[in-house]
Amino acid sequence: MPRKNRVWYPGAVYHIMCRGNHRHDIFRDEEDRLFYLTTLKEVKKELPYILHSYCLMTNHVHLEIESGDINIGQVMKKINMFYAVYFNKKYNFIGHLFQDRYRAELIETTSHLLQISKYIHLNPVRANIEPSPDLYRWSSYKVYVGEHQDELTTTEKILGCFSPPRVKNYRAYVEEVLKFIEDKPKGDEVDGNSN
Repeated sequence: MPRKNRVWYPGAVYHIMCRGNHRHDIFRDEEDRLFYLTTLKEVKKELPYILHSYCLMTNHVHLEIESGDINIGQVMKKINMFYAVYFNKKYNFIGHLFQDRYRAELIETTSHLLQISKYIHLNPVRANIEPSPDLYRWSSYKVYVGEHQDELTTTEKILGCFSPPRVKNYRAYVEEVLKFIEDKPKGDEVDGNSN
């Protein structure tokens, strides 16, 4: 039975999640994460898209991504293929790196766009890796709160949903839940309903 086609239209926004096969690690060191970010940049040049938020965990990755005129399937196929070739060659790995095909949740409202950005940026906190999202190096949160600049993340759409001072209000929106997040065992097995 053929797979059901994903809903796509130009400008569609998605919460994408790619998990390692059998929940195995897809990032083993800093070089792997840097290569993945480089892959995102290189694919973006060839197949333009907008990356609103991201977080690289150990065994999965979250992307909040807006397609342009190119189907999101083509974009994700190229990202996953490039990274899998790199990973398999580096670690002499044979077989599928990613579990099934990526998960794609269509985002159609502003409130959903904001909720997913918050969810993505809080992933390391919920996984008990860091007590605050601004301490985690491998997400776009530092770009949002002005602690880091990159050419990958586009913050205008999400920050534009907040009144001035936008950065301060976005930070308050994300971090308001920190006091309610209970301590959990270390690791990045955080799935939530969106994975």
